[in-house]
Order: sequence, then C-alpha cells, then structure tokens
Amino acid sequence: MEQVEGKVAFVTGGASGIGLGMARVFLRNGMKVVIADIREDHLDEAAAALRGSNAAHFIKLDVTDRGAMKAAADETERVFGNVHVLCNNAGVGILGGTRGATYDDWDWGLGVNLGGVVNGVQTFVPRIIKHGEGGHIVNTSSMAGVLPGAGATIYVTAKAAVLGLSECLKAELAADRIGVTALCPGPITTNIHEVAKLRPQRYQDTGLREREKELANRVPSPAWMDPIEVGEMVLDAIRRDLLFVFTHNEFKEGVARRFAATLNAFPRHPVDEEKAKRFGFPTSNPLYAKLLAENPNPAKAGEK
Repeated sequence: MEQVEGKVAFVTGGASGIGLGMARVFLRNGMKVVIADIREDHLDEAAAALRGSNAAHFIKLDVTDRGAMKAAADETERVFGNVHVLCNNAGVGILGGTRGATYDDWDWGLGVNLGGVVNGVQTFVPRIIKHGEGGHIVNTSSMAGVLPGAGATIYVTAKAAVLGLSECLKAELAADRIGVTALCPGPITTNIHEVAKLRPQRYQDTGLREREKELANRVPSPAWMDPIEVGEMVLDAIRRDLLFVFTHNEFKEGVARRFAATLNAFPRHPVDEEKAKRFGFPTSNPLYAKLLAENPNPAKAGEK
C-alpha cells in the first residue's frame, strides 16, 4: 500500500508508546487515525498532545471486549469512513515464569496479548475485504516471540502465537490486496512496565504481584528506541508490504543461533523425496522463497 495519504488507520494501545509512535507518524503522512486505548489518562494525554488535529479520533477500548471492538469499528466508520490500516498493538507486559503463575495470569495475559489481536482481526478484516480498497494489518509481536527466554512464559507464548497468526494471514489475504506485517520490537521506551495499573479486578488472583511491583519502578534506559522511530519503520513496512519488522540488529546473532539449533535438530539422513510427495501437504511454504527473492541482500548490521 504505497499511497497512504487520506487512508484511515485504527491503532489499539494507541495512546502511548509504540501505538502513539505509529499514530503520530501516520498523521504526519496525511492519514486519519483512530487511537483506541484502555487507559483514560493516556487518551487524555494523547488528545492534548494532538490538540488541533481533525485527523485524530479517540476511543476508550478494552480489546478483550468483542462487543466494544465492534462498536469501535462502527464508530470509526461513522467518523472517518472505511478502515485501511489495522494496528493490533495493545498489550500487557505480563512477566514471570510458570512457577508462580495462576490461571488468572494466563487468562489475562493471553486474553489481551493474543485475544486482542484475534478480536481485531475478526472485527476489521471482513470489513476491509468488503470495501475492496486494499489495506494492511500490523500485529505487534515481540523480539521475545522469536527469541524466547525464561521468566516471561505467558508473554512469550502470546507473542509467538501472534507471529504465527501474522504469517498465516499474509498468505491468506494477499489476493484481497491486504498486506500483513508482524512487528517484533526490541527495547522501546513505552509504559508497558505499568502492568499492575491495567490488571482488571476479575484477574486479581495472581502469583506475579511482586514482579509487577518491581516492574512499576523500572526506569527506561536511554539506550532504548524512541517509539517514533518504530512508527517510521512500520510505515515503511506498510508501503513496501514487508512481513517482518525487527527493530534492533543487536538480537540478530541470537536469532540466528536459535534457527541454527532448530535446523540441527532434524534427522541426519537424506530427505526421501518420494515419501514427501505422498504426505498430501507441502513441506515448504512458498511465501518464504518469495520473501528471499524480493530481498536477497538484507541490510548489514548497523544499516537500516
């Protein structure tokens, strides 16, 4: 979707952090943006920062509430018309391993970080297909979804699922001229550490309360990326129809080691091509061959 001026974007978790970074960049490039967020204080701050813009509209939204998601989609169409860009960005930084986690922790973490994306897809994609003007879906995964580690099991589970969901959607929606991008950010200056402020009353049976108290006092490092820079990367991905956006080259070697370890786990004997033909389904996804053909010489470390 090379031409974005005049297009309409709907951004969840849009009133701060990465979501607001995307919204600001979209607005600078002539788009109309609905900023949806569960936090009233963040919505007020974003509205104040963008005061005077008639291209921004604000909606309070809990992405786990499917009825509210539909109502937000209806309101967006009343205010701005057809939605072209959907950014499923809302998330909660629920950290901690499985040892202390409760069912409430799992239900809340997966409900927002994965269920919120599913609800966005289910609500908006049929509308984008119906209007036939093309569009783009941006799903915020995480570097943790590609390079998992201990101590964030619920978060990693959801973000890895978002990555797989995005890859499936990429192939499914191409015929409808709808692109898909999985955003996998590294450390960004956001408010995701304020997870305790977001925990609903119905999910108070938690084993992660002490971890959430620690996170509440976390101070972002000056080395972390500005959300505006992420927004610029996302806009570039929309224009170029990129499947993946990784924000930090610093994790590239770690990801390469994970993939090398994965390949190393396959059996050593040669592939039985005749047997493979009898499986009844493909052993490779043509999407990846296409991506490699389109970008045979990726940027070196340090290059954008």
